[in-house]
Amino acid sequence: MENKEEDVRVGANKFHEHQPIGTAAQSQDKDYKEPPPAPLIDAAEFASWSFYRAGIAEFIATFLFLYITVLTVMGVSKSDSKCATVGIQGIAWAFGGMIFALVYCTAGISGGHINPAVTFGLFLARKLSLNRAVFYMVMQCLGAICGAGVVKGFGKSLYMSKGGGANVVAHGYTKGSGLGAEIVGTFVLVYTVFSATDAKRSARDSHVPILAPLPIGFAVFLVHLATIPITGTGINPARSLGAAIIYNKSHAWDDHWVFWVGPFIGAALAALYHQVVIRAIPFKSK
Repeated sequence: MENKEEDVRVGANKFHEHQPIGTAAQSQDKDYKEPPPAPLIDAAEFASWSFYRAGIAEFIATFLFLYITVLTVMGVSKSDSKCATVGIQGIAWAFGGMIFALVYCTAGISGGHINPAVTFGLFLARKLSLNRAVFYMVMQCLGAICGAGVVKGFGKSLYMSKGGGANVVAHGYTKGSGLGAEIVGTFVLVYTVFSATDAKRSARDSHVPILAPLPIGFAVFLVHLATIPITGTGINPARSLGAAIIYNKSHAWDDHWVFWVGPFIGAALAALYHQVVIRAIPFKSK
């Protein structure tokens, strides 16, 4: 009996001795080959219908995103009693739920970015070309403007009297606090995007089923719960720009830079962290 137990222990030790961990485990992925980085400028994309189709998909997705979310914000704002509405939790669910649905619908066409900060982070990681990144951002911003415009068209007086869903730094918080909240919130989102869409991770952890839009949408939901009281939660420059342009009041523009600088810094930090630390790109052994 003791001999059998000893054999089991020896076998287990040998098993663990040969099991690579950390970066060593990542380097032994047999089912995955690192794709080449996207070129900085890819002129051939301009002659491809798939390029323009992806841009249209980003426009429609961001349009629908602003339409549903800003309309939800207006529904909460117009009520004197928050108990009679979905409240902050409902607003957070609207943002997170729409991202889940829209990423699921458009991921196979454009990647389902729906956010210039996400596009910027993926560009820094060389996942797409500069011309595609700029095209996506333009289409996202146009879609956001149109989505907020439709909400305003439903009820201009309500829209203008209740802030139009525009992002501002709340009273009691400094612009620095708002900037920090946007940086950290966008870091959470973009880091989740990288992790959920990492093809190498999918090859290594193929036994772990994951639906990429789910953690991305859930990250948006959680960030909104945390930062709605501070900035209304931007973490998406297109969403902030669309609401600001349609609302077009001076106080909405006073803090607007926060909702571009913060998300872009957060996205850059998330891209750096994922590529350098999580993927360990610069430290691969031969």
